[in-house]
Amino acid sequence: MYDWRASHPNMQGHVARKRFGQNFLVDAHYIASILAAIAPRRGENIVEIGPGLGALTGALIAACGHLAAIEIDRDLAAKMSAEHGTEALKLYIADALDFDFSTLGPDLRVVGNLPYNISSPLLFHLAAFDATVRDITVMLQREVVQRMVAQPATAEYGRLSVMLQARFAIHRLLVVPAGAFRPAPKVESAVARLVPLRAARPHIDDEALFANLVSAAFGQRRKTLRNALRTLVTPEEFVRVGIDPGVRGETLSVGDYVRLANALARR
Repeated sequence: MYDWRASHPNMQGHVARKRFGQNFLVDAHYIASILAAIAPRRGENIVEIGPGLGALTGALIAACGHLAAIEIDRDLAAKMSAEHGTEALKLYIADALDFDFSTLGPDLRVVGNLPYNISSPLLFHLAAFDATVRDITVMLQREVVQRMVAQPATAEYGRLSVMLQARFAIHRLLVVPAGAFRPAPKVESAVARLVPLRAARPHIDDEALFANLVSAAFGQRRKTLRNALRTLVTPEEFVRVGIDPGVRGETLSVGDYVRLANALARR
């Protein structure tokens, strides 16, 4: 059995690189908790984003038999490849923001500690592959996870909430303190699971229009919908859909945004 307690306690002399947003998970308790949340099984199709020093990698390989991983840092990739070999680990030296996850096959499980500096763009990128993904279990800045699961009429509810909840059921699994990392970040982290809605996903006629509408609604949070969406929605269209143009964007549900976007697409 892989001993995750011995995983790189001295960070192998590697200096964390700020440009890659590197903060390495080293606390054995939280490593075990995250592995338990993932619950990997033999033969599953799993990809790890940013394996770093391999705190999770060895245990994932031990559980599944084979793992794909995406690492942008060539030095870390070389160490990872030397440690695990090519039969157990299919390593892609690439930027996850540009990676085509559909090439990894169906029923894909995505795991990883996402760099804080690209977490939102990376989540939007992953959302484009919801048809082939079984689930996504990732660690992010705690505030980002709070925004992901936020409900309407709350301070955290915004563009990220709407865009992700239109595709996924999202659950916060556990909070990870800054002290569990080296170097320690200035904020706490949290682990979230995203599961594609599949048949329950709301039908959106025009994805680009929907994204544009949501972005405009939250572009200036203090503005009412009448002002924020002035160039997109006429007063008559607000009436037709049954949405009060005098409210702010954070008061609308995901379903409201879908209804309004579809009405605009069917003009």
